[in-house]
Amino acid sequence: MRDWVLRFNAEGPAGLVTGKAPGNRPLLDAERREALRRIVEDGPIPAVHGVVRWRLVDLAQWLWEEFRISIAKQTLSRELRRMGFRKLSARPRHHAKDDDAETAFKKTSPRSWRRSRRARLAASP
Repeated sequence: MRDWVLRFNAEGPAGLVTGKAPGNRPLLDAERREALRRIVEDGPIPAVHGVVRWRLVDLAQWLWEEFRISIAKQTLSRELRRMGFRKLSARPRHHAKDDDAETAFKKTSPRSWRRSRRARLAASP
């Protein structure tokens, strides 16, 4: 018998009103999710993985090589966010920045605001 017939027989018309559909089976089970967590936390090894930081495409490629799972970047991003990871990116730095020139350019002026002598004397009993 059909599932909806069984639900109607068991619960009446209210049994036909269903909640959220179960959807597809998750691509990553608990074991694979834990392996993904470990690889992200340990970071890539440039000589082995060929990258210096993980990107979603790199992690998707790793999942394919390791488990033969084809996963979209958006789905992988959702999984990583569910595990508590967030995308962090370093602040960009110009390749020709000269720290010595920056230090020489900074102005070193004396402080123009100081407390008056009278306020300092009144404050110390």
